[in-house]
Amino acid sequence: MTQYLYLVRHGEHQDAEHGLEDGPLSPRGRRQAELLADRISGVPLDAVWHSPLERAQETARAVAKRLPALAPQASSLLFDCVPTGMTPDTPPAYEPFFGSYTEAETEAGAAQMADAVGEFLGRKPDTHELLITHNFVIAWFVREVLQAPDWRWLTINQAHCGLTVLAQRPGRPWTLVSHNDLAHLPVELRTGLPDILLV
Repeated sequence: MTQYLYLVRHGEHQDAEHGLEDGPLSPRGRRQAELLADRISGVPLDAVWHSPLERAQETARAVAKRLPALAPQASSLLFDCVPTGMTPDTPPAYEPFFGSYTEAETEAGAAQMADAVGEFLGRKPDTHELLITHNFVIAWFVREVLQAPDWRWLTINQAHCGLTVLAQRPGRPWTLVSHNDLAHLPVELRTGLPDILLV
């Protein structure tokens, strides 16, 4: 009766380094998505949800090729967003980051993530759902499961097509089973993290 939630950041998108907010996957991003699809092809998924942004849609289509019985569905709850602004306990080092977002944007992000947590972390016994979304959204889910202070989502990062698994057994809290698992990606395809890993 365990409920599983698989969280995946979309593949690398074309021209992301030029500051474009969205776009199709790069050749490297398409390969990341294909390897992710291979990795989870044995999971008995009940649903595949994705952000409406193009890079997430295209990643979901790669998964659907391996799992033709499932039709990926877009969810506005999985849009890229900033789930909080500065809080009283947020370290001052993060002030420049928040300076580029308006209060309205962070309020909308907070409302979206409250709804997303209610929808996807609500009790659905014996289900396996895959969410293909964005770095900040996954960070918020992980922070929520760990019950960390709100600002801590800023310190949680996922690589492109990294796999995070959450699980909940009856009568128990959600558990972080694994975070940003990259075993399916060779080193040259591990992109999207703020720092280059040496291992």
